[in-house]
Amino acid sequence: MDREAVVAGQFYPDSEEALKKQIKSFIDRRAKSEETVGVVSPHAGYIYSGKVAGAVYSRIIPTETFILLGPNHTGRGVPFSIMTGGRWKTPLGSVEIDSKMAKEILSESRNLRDDEKAHCYEHSLEVQLPFLQCLRQDFRFVPIILSPADLSIYREIGEAISRVIKSRKTKAVIVASSDMTHYESQKSAENKDGEAIKAILELNEKKLLEKVHDLDISMCGYAPVATNLVVCKELGAKKAELVQYMTSGDTSGDYDSVVGYAGIVIR
Repeated sequence: MDREAVVAGQFYPDSEEALKKQIKSFIDRRAKSEETVGVVSPHAGYIYSGKVAGAVYSRIIPTETFILLGPNHTGRGVPFSIMTGGRWKTPLGSVEIDSKMAKEILSESRNLRDDEKAHCYEHSLEVQLPFLQCLRQDFRFVPIILSPADLSIYREIGEAISRVIKSRKTKAVIVASSDMTHYESQKSAENKDGEAIKAILELNEKKLLEKVHDLDISMCGYAPVATNLVVCKELGAKKAELVQYMTSGDTSGDYDSVVGYAGIVIR
């Protein structure tokens, strides 16, 4: 399956030239890039979250394969969905799914299912690809969509992913796509997101889910982030760093109703 870009011209420019120009404005070429196990990157329109995403991707050394974990905003498809073949198109060209790795992950997990429907109109993974394309042309990726569930399911999927990565000699970076608090005041968003970010920096997926539940944090990608933490720790990650935090209010000037964006690297 060739998946067409569905949010080009909405979340980001639909022309190659304009898209490259915008992403280059977000990438900090002076930043020190290091080998990275995983990242947390936002997925809003670039005008709002592009600076945070750019700050994150400026800090990594791009690898041959990226595993992209995103939430299901559309409700389509199965709850835990992986695509095992095809290419995804953006204005910067096509990116091929690492079919061999995807099929290996599918065979390792009791919960993942091979499914295209969850991916067809989901933007959370699509918006990550142009950043990766600007960093490296010759990469492949594995797209996975995760819905709300018990922590045990995220741990099972995360452990399955880590087993496959360990069995291969090629390196992979795991990207969890998530925005933070939605449509609350700046102060409320900062307070709630601060608690969620603390849990992430502690590499504590259980605490993250507890904070999301107890504080009613409208963080859309807590499932991908929790799963990413499991994978990263299985692969030996010891620390995480908050690279940048912003809200939509920093762009719009409206601090009464904001969306939060956190960029985090895990090493």
